[in-house]
Amino acid sequence: QLVESGGGLVRPGGTLRLSCAVSDSTPDYYGIGWFRQAPGAEREGVASIASTDGHTRYGDSVKGRFTISRDKANNTIYLQMNNLVPEDTGVYYCGIEFWPRSDYGLGLFADEIDFWGQGTQVTVSL
Repeated sequence: QLVESGGGLVRPGGTLRLSCAVSDSTPDYYGIGWFRQAPGAEREGVASIASTDGHTRYGDSVKGRFTISRDKANNTIYLQMNNLVPEDTGVYYCGIEFWPRSDYGLGLFADEIDFWGQGTQVTVSL
């Protein structure tokens, strides 16, 4: 189970931090990430992190502004979003891809996700 929180309304240039609580029953090997979907658009990958070594991947539009991190003790994934712009507006989803082995490659593709959270709205506007 994935439960997101932390969305809201913020002005351009502002910051938000999203949280994704991961169920304790999740298998050991997985990639987990944040995806977003604007109205009328496809769901796109924002950032992902590997459960094994903490390796990360970012979408081109958020590099240098967003940071994904994990708190292993609390089974929580975070997305720190800085210098937000109106184009960052959308529903942000936490998604997990279960891996068959520990050295599986970390992806950032919505069609590879096995399970989604319910989503949290982020709106960047004056």
